[in-house]
Amino acid sequence: MEIPDNMLVDYSPRVSVVIPVYNEMATIEEILLRVQAVEVDKEIVIVDDGSTDGTREILTALAQCAKITPAHTTLPRSRTLPRADNIRVFFQDRNRGKGAAMRRGFEEAKGEIVIIQDADLEYDPADYHKLIAPIEAGMADVVYGSRFLGGPHRVLFFWHYVGNKFLTTLSDMVTNLNLSDVWTCYKAFRREVLKTLELREKRFGFEQEITIKIAQAGWRVYETPISYYGRTYAEGKKITWRDGVRALWCILRYGFLARSSKTLRTRAAPGPLDSHG
Repeated sequence: MEIPDNMLVDYSPRVSVVIPVYNEMATIEEILLRVQAVEVDKEIVIVDDGSTDGTREILTALAQCAKITPAHTTLPRSRTLPRADNIRVFFQDRNRGKGAAMRRGFEEAKGEIVIIQDADLEYDPADYHKLIAPIEAGMADVVYGSRFLGGPHRVLFFWHYVGNKFLTTLSDMVTNLNLSDVWTCYKAFRREVLKTLELREKRFGFEQEITIKIAQAGWRVYETPISYYGRTYAEGKKITWRDGVRALWCILRYGFLARSSKTLRTRAAPGPLDSHG
C-alpha cells in the first residue's frame, strides 16, 4: 500500500519491526530482504548501535537511496529491496548496548504491534504471523516466541541450553509465569504495553528486565513455537557467560530485591493509628 507523503507523519502501520544492529555487515541485507518478504502492513525501524565493521556505511547508503528511489531500492551489494519507503534508520552516537538500542527503537515505533528482530538470521521473519495472532485475537498483550516448544531448530550448544533453562526457571520463580524461553529474541508487544514500562538495562539484561516488569504489571503473556537457526561463535554469535552473570543479577535486582524493597516500604508506611499520633 502506497502512503502519500503528507500522511506519513500520522500513519500508524499494523506492525513495527525493531531491529537493533551491531556489526552485522554479513547479514544486514539478507535480514532486510526476509523482513520485507513478510506480507503484513509494517514499518522497519533499524537502530545501529555504533557498528564499526561497515554495517553503518551500508545503512547510511540505504537511507540515502530510500529517499531518492523508495521503490526497488538497490542495496550496496546490488541486491534489490521490493520497497524502502517503510524503512527508518537511526544511529546511536556510540555502542551503548542492545537494551539501549531497543529503547530507542521502541520510542520511534509507530505500529500497533511491535516485534523485536535481531539482524543475525537466527530467527525467521516467516514466524511473524504466529507472534501477532494472539494479540490480534484479543487474547494477549505480549507474545514470546519460544525455541523450546517444538519448532525446528539447529542443534548447537548443550551448556547454552542448560544455562538458558536455569535462568528461565529462576525468572519464572520471580514472575510466577511459566515461560519456557525468557531469552528468546522474538517478542511481540501491543505498543501500549511498552509505553507503560520504564526500562533501564543497556545490554542483554534488557531481556530479563522487561519480562519481570511485564509480569509485575499484570499484562497477558502468551508463548508460541518458532523456528531457530542458531549461530556458532565463528559465525558471529555474541552472547557470552558474562551475559549470563548479568542476567542473574537482573533477576535479583528487578525481582527479589525490588520485591523486598517494596515490602519494606509497605511495612514502614504509617498505618491509621500512626498517622493520627
